[in-house]
Amino acid sequence: MHTKIIATLGPASMNHACMTDLALAGARIFRLNFSHSDAASFEPAIRDIRRIESELGVRLTALGDLCGPKIRIGEVAGSPRPIRKGESLLLGLPDDQSAQDGAMPFISLDIPELLAGLGSGMSVNLSDGLLQFKVTRVVKKDRLFEMEAQNAGALSSRKGIAFPGKHHPMPALTPKDLKDLHEGLDIGLDAVALSFVQDAQDVRHIKSEIARHGRLVPVVAKLERQNAVDRLDEILALSDVVMVARGDLGLECPIPELPIIQKKIIRACRHAQKPAIVATQMLLSMVKNPIPTRAESTDVANAILDGADCVMLSEETAVGDYPVEAVRVMREISENAVGYYLERLQGPYAPKREKNPAKYLAYAACILADNAQSVALVSHSTSGLTARLLSSRRPELPIYALTTDERVIHSMNFVWGVLPRLIEPSADSHLDRVEAFVDSCPDFEPGQSVVITAGQPTPGQSTPHTNAIKLYTK
Repeated sequence: MHTKIIATLGPASMNHACMTDLALAGARIFRLNFSHSDAASFEPAIRDIRRIESELGVRLTALGDLCGPKIRIGEVAGSPRPIRKGESLLLGLPDDQSAQDGAMPFISLDIPELLAGLGSGMSVNLSDGLLQFKVTRVVKKDRLFEMEAQNAGALSSRKGIAFPGKHHPMPALTPKDLKDLHEGLDIGLDAVALSFVQDAQDVRHIKSEIARHGRLVPVVAKLERQNAVDRLDEILALSDVVMVARGDLGLECPIPELPIIQKKIIRACRHAQKPAIVATQMLLSMVKNPIPTRAESTDVANAILDGADCVMLSEETAVGDYPVEAVRVMREISENAVGYYLERLQGPYAPKREKNPAKYLAYAACILADNAQSVALVSHSTSGLTARLLSSRRPELPIYALTTDERVIHSMNFVWGVLPRLIEPSADSHLDRVEAFVDSCPDFEPGQSVVITAGQPTPGQSTPHTNAIKLYTK
């Protein structure tokens, strides 16, 4: 299975039997959504994940998705209140409501930082983007604004609000997130996702907290704001994985531009050897139906044809009536799409013209494996970088990623085409370890060849990196 499947756990699936069926159907990463719960309530699920790993003999990853700053308006008089296109409303701090004459509906927001710098012509979206407004007048600087409705709809209390393209001074890590992060690491999270990332500093902050906890787990940067898209390169440099979170991103970016934004992010991730996840409403109709719509099936396939490493199910597996069927359908779509993707690719991606020996070694390994009619690529990696380099070339053959580090095993579940395997440090040489694995692995028949890549330290080399390729026949 080349493209990895992430299944969100919830009331419909957070039990041992269903989680086992999800893993058998193809899920390799289980998402725990901290927006609706806390670490204590997820502890039994993580115990089940570890138990299922042992029972099935596969590595599973527990991904904790932190809530991030929830930005919601206050109470709306007459909620739900119909809004007409062209109607004027006021948006401001709660203290300013009493000074109004009531001629216009008033929307309160008790976070002054978000209103600072708001000006005429700026966009404001409400109700998950279903209601769109333009600021027409600054009544009180940084406090009170008149807006005009760009479309009709119903306005309800406590709905989310977004300011497309405007920088938010609020940090991505809230006090609740910090609590959830440390408690989640205590119960055994294998990875964490950071919501509403705006810049590299947000990623740097969570990584410092993880280091302070004494753990080392990958960070998934969720791209949900235009600011993050504009700063993609700096976020990629620090993140371990990137998620195209199309729900909130679609509120910040024009919907017609979203498909191209998705493609550009996925392409940038592959060039940086960082896994890319595509999420939100991929098979949403399967919450209530046993089969997806034709459009949803095409959407999943297109994400895979774009080169996504992972595709994610949210409501479909968390609260849906057909969680296992949703994973099974996603896997079937994936297998069909990957077949065409590889056919169209006609061989591994060649690197750009750049001084990057490790990337060229990975490319050479893929070319050699194809020419020698090998059955697999097998890498030994301390950090997982060697496997990611091989994966970024998108070879047809499976990539066995061998490591002695349990933490790296779980991070490899995010990487396209990679089968993570934990091995014992029984030999000093990385190549010797890999050859011993091939000799004992039932996946390979005597007489079959594999191509081995490894990063074996040499005299004068300060840090290990990929520096060896070997054609090995069992």
